[in-house]
Amino acid sequence: MRRTLLLLLLLAGAAVAVLGVFLFGSMGTNWEYILSRRLVRVGAMVLTAGCIGVSSLLFQTITGNRILTPSVIGLDSLYLFVQTTAVFFGSHWLHALADPIVNYAVSLSALGLFAVLLAVVLFQRAQRDLFRVLLIGMVLGTLFGSLTTFMQVLLDPNEFLTLQARMFASMNRVNAELLVPSFAVLVPLVIGLVRWSRTFDVLALGRETAIALGVDYRRVITVSMLGIALAVAVATALVGPLTFLGIVVTNLTYQVLRTWRHRELLVGVLLVSIVAVVGGQLVVERVFAFATPLNVVVNLIGGIYFFVLLLRERVVW
Repeated sequence: MRRTLLLLLLLAGAAVAVLGVFLFGSMGTNWEYILSRRLVRVGAMVLTAGCIGVSSLLFQTITGNRILTPSVIGLDSLYLFVQTTAVFFGSHWLHALADPIVNYAVSLSALGLFAVLLAVVLFQRAQRDLFRVLLIGMVLGTLFGSLTTFMQVLLDPNEFLTLQARMFASMNRVNAELLVPSFAVLVPLVIGLVRWSRTFDVLALGRETAIALGVDYRRVITVSMLGIALAVAVATALVGPLTFLGIVVTNLTYQVLRTWRHRELLVGVLLVSIVAVVGGQLVVERVFAFATPLNVVVNLIGGIYFFVLLLRERVVW
């Protein structure tokens, strides 16, 4: 217990350090304007880190597999499909989604409806078989990806350039007005999931064991899947897709803390996610000088780390 607490304090110190460097490093003379802009991006990064880190950890718990993340159910593919469809079907939709607030509302609505479809409707219809629902989500994600690629091939090069800016996660285009409703949705959602931390400790033992110990498996899985999908939907609609971030931060948290208690794991994955996202943004801005987007750096590191995990048998519970 003392070791875990010490490690959490070290992670908290690392998170505060990277946030401090990002906020106050290279301020220049016009520090008031720069600080106000950076505070908006810090808010977006903390929100994104919390959403992806917490949702990925809980998703791995209910699926019993440490190399899966919520992106496997097709939310990232659906987001790209919505953006591509808007560009493909003409200037009216393109002009409407050029407004960040409208784009956020449309994307979140589409992703939220898809989350409800998977978590509630399909889970009930699939005889409460979680892995059948995941398979359906993967198939639908592949379908959205194929349709997106088909439309992108037919786009005019100038239209594709317009679309390309939305295909990558970016902390620089976040609208400050979107942070308040995002936090308003996510804070009670995350608090509710964290209150079930002990229930997730039991779920980690397996479906049959959890049911034998008195867990209402159907209710917990349905609510958890819905909450996880909505959290990822908010993060994706706000900044764009970050596919491999969940795999990296969750497995780093497991390796650092080496505990099965979700109360400590949830705090740890939040801190690791903040360090990863803010640190990655610092690399993008001050090493690559904005020459590459954040998700390219994350996907490069995450892709390599993913293959390392596949070669290690112990990553699967």
